[in-house]
Amino acid sequence: MYQYFIKIVPTTYTDLKGITVYTNQFSVTKHSKIISSGMGESGLPGIFFMYELSPMMVKYTEKQRSFMHFLTGVCAIIGGVFTVAGLIDSMIYHSARAIQKKIDLGKAS
Repeated sequence: MYQYFIKIVPTTYTDLKGITVYTNQFSVTKHSKIISSGMGESGLPGIFFMYELSPMMVKYTEKQRSFMHFLTGVCAIIGGVFTVAGLIDSMIYHSARAIQKKIDLGKAS
């Protein structure tokens, strides 16, 4: 027995020029079961298709971002890199000082 569960979602896509395309997205899940004539599992052999139409619509709209948006994103990335590098540097510095103190205390004894 083969069962196919098909989910269909209506979709619209609008590009930068304003051209709209009406289409559908779909996903398929397949289940199969072996039906034996002996004891145990039973059922009707065949191929079954179950359709599920979604009441929701997905809408994709392509938009162009400004140069300032790009520049803000680049500044955010650079700031994040400097922050993480500062945290790592601080952690290495404090770890080295703690190890150095232990070494100095070991030599003094």
